[in-house]
Amino acid sequence: MRVLLLYISRGSGHHRASAAIAQALHQQDPTLEVVQLDAFQYTNPILARVINRTYFSILRTRPEVWDYLYDNPKVLRRVRALRELIHRYNSGKFKALLERFRPDVVACTQAFPCGMMADYKATFQPTLPLVGVLTDYLPHSYWLFDEVDCYVVASDEANVRMLSHGIPAERLRWYGIPIDPQFAAPLADTPVPSEPPLLLLMGGSTGFGPWQDILLALDRLTRPCRFHVVAGINHQLYAWCQRSRSRLHHPLVVEGSVDHVARLMRQAALLITKPGGLTTAEALTVGLPMVLINPIPGQEAKNAEFLLRRQAAVRARSVEEVVMLVDELLYQPGKRAHMRQQAQALSRPHAALDVARLLCQIAQPSWPPTPATASVSPSP
Repeated sequence: MRVLLLYISRGSGHHRASAAIAQALHQQDPTLEVVQLDAFQYTNPILARVINRTYFSILRTRPEVWDYLYDNPKVLRRVRALRELIHRYNSGKFKALLERFRPDVVACTQAFPCGMMADYKATFQPTLPLVGVLTDYLPHSYWLFDEVDCYVVASDEANVRMLSHGIPAERLRWYGIPIDPQFAAPLADTPVPSEPPLLLLMGGSTGFGPWQDILLALDRLTRPCRFHVVAGINHQLYAWCQRSRSRLHHPLVVEGSVDHVARLMRQAALLITKPGGLTTAEALTVGLPMVLINPIPGQEAKNAEFLLRRQAAVRARSVEEVVMLVDELLYQPGKRAHMRQQAQALSRPHAALDVARLLCQIAQPSWPPTPATASVSPSP
């Protein structure tokens, strides 16, 4: 059995979700052939770099522009012709890849490759199973294609919205966001949260955010605490933290990209982060209360709204408000306990394993089902 997993932007949440599914697939059946591919980089690396630079430039200088573009029906209609042109341009490389690898099923963790595969399927291979795996809590219109056989959604609200867009219930699975299976495994040797409380600061793979200002402001807290910063690929933030450690009042540890996020989250009292889908899904799984900052307009803003409605997080709209909320939560362990309960109620720790089983069953209906995991992942 061969499985093709498509994402965009190496190191992104889409990539991490793809990697989690790949790991879960190999746990299910080590003989599976699994290929993960950055679809944009594979088909058009120059355009991929231009779009990535433009995207981050807009977020830094004109975030309101991205807010307007995101999930706007007018924009969607106007760019349809351009999107179809790009898909046709890329179809040659995809056709060669698919003829060479001959996958039994394709899963996409981002809407762009899902659209490319939908167009390819409609033109060349209508029977190829195609699965869309959403990595945020609410869907947007760029995900909607008739050729997608099944969608994996991350929340009950996403399920309802997909139904409202005309996606039949039998094509929906409410499994959650696929995260590394290590989050579902109990770690007997992991210490319980200790004193003084650990504040975990994460800005995703890029370390994007006003972290220097936040750290300097948090350092004015009179209540004892410790800082642990995961800087990702933000080398400037990493260097600044290393230089600043000696002049801060509270202990600070800084790391770049790490593979032990589950352990850090289990030790932390609070997570201060941007509301990316993967990071927040990981925090929910370990029941870690979140202080959300600077959500990217569109997908992250929707994630923040979802988590706030479910009382698993609070949102700070300024650096000063970060300090106020952190101080309040450190002073009120009962409120933290309530947020922890709300987070765990939303968690789907076995999402990657559920998606892996789904892909195997779609690709080969005779594939033997594995024993059910402890998760409850209802389908509509």
